[in-house]
Amino acid sequence: MNNKIIEIIAEIKEDPTLLHKLDESSDLSQDAGMDSLQIINFILRIEEEFDIEVDFEQFDLEHLQSIDRFSQFIRQMANA
Repeated sequence: MNNKIIEIIAEIKEDPTLLHKLDESSDLSQDAGMDSLQIINFILRIEEEFDIEVDFEQFDLEHLQSIDRFSQFIRQMANA
């Protein structure tokens, strides 16, 4: 799942070098450099890719602190 998330980030940022720069501990806004609009597009892509609906009542900016943390959040949404 982490690799797919990294692929989606690289697509949104239009920066294929991110495929090699990002790992599970990378911060989505700091390390990936995503702005608020890109984060919204990212979440929409995640919903489509993993066939889930992100519950923004449970969503917290902490989930963006690492790709691994975001993956855990997505797994919780998928199992809900």
